[in-house]
This record gives sequence, C-alpha cells and structure tokens, in this order.
Amino acid sequence: MKPKQVIGMTDLIDFPDLGLFEVQAKVDTGAFTSSLHCKNVRLVRAGERTRLSFWLIGKTGEPARRFYSDQYSQRMIRNSFGVAEKRYVIKTCVVLFGRRIRAEFTLADRERLKNPVLLGRKLLRNRFLVDVSQKNLSYQAKAPLVQHTSHSTTYSHNAVSTGTADPE
Repeated sequence: MKPKQVIGMTDLIDFPDLGLFEVQAKVDTGAFTSSLHCKNVRLVRAGERTRLSFWLIGKTGEPARRFYSDQYSQRMIRNSFGVAEKRYVIKTCVVLFGRRIRAEFTLADRERLKNPVLLGRKLLRNRFLVDVSQKNLSYQAKAPLVQHTSHSTTYSHNAVSTGTADPE
C-alpha cells in the first residue's frame, strides 16, 4: 500500500480528459461521492442509442462546452441539506500530486456554491489524509515542476473518457 499524501481543504485540480485545468475543488469528507459543476444535464437520442449530454463550465470568461457520454449511471444522492435527489454519474480522470486518478463524479449545478468541484470520501479513501489548515498542496507541488521544465505536460483534449466534446 502506498503512503497517503496530505491534501488540504481546497486545491486546484486538473481534468485532462475534459480539457479543464486548475479547477477550484473543495475536499469534503462528509460527501461520499465527488461532484462536478455542470448545466443542462439530460439524456439525448442519437439514432439507436441514448447518450448523456451536459455542459461544463470553464474558468470565468471561458465559454461553456458541451460533452456527451455513453458511459454513465444514475443514482440517489443526498445533498448537503439531507434531501435525496437523482443524479447522473460519470467516470473521468483527475490529476492530484501528479497522480492520474479515475473517479466517479456526480453531475450537479453548483453555481451558487463557491467551489465547482467537491472531492468526496470515495476518491480520498486510501490515498489522502486531509489537513484542513492547508490549501492548494497539489497545485503548489505542480508549480515547481512547470517552472523547471521548458515544456509543461500537455494532455489530449480530443479523447474524452466520459464522452466527446461537441465540435460547435
């Protein structure tokens, strides 16, 4: 078993498969499943198959981008107020401390919340210890790597594990 990495209460994380980088995330040990902010989540028919369509919001000023996924599920999730609601769930990769982690994310409208991403216990378990007095530890560990190399890591935005971005 690998030693556990200390993570702070918040961090800036990357979603390379979705083309989202340095997204503000809150670590929430009270949440079981992680959550990702998006809009207009719905099922759409494409010929014989049904796909999940959702719009991901980038950083302020960036346009939202539409994604499709053939691999999704739906389950009941208790929100922070204790109310059960049905949400769609996708699997995608996040990068924390240089580690690429495949995790489940519920798709939710988090517009009124400060952080567009919530990292829950399922992602944290057996990987991280939470120090609530710290923040952005993964991002700070990444910064020296970027400064010391002439080429930062480039991820392909074309192959999205959860689906494909709409070409529009």
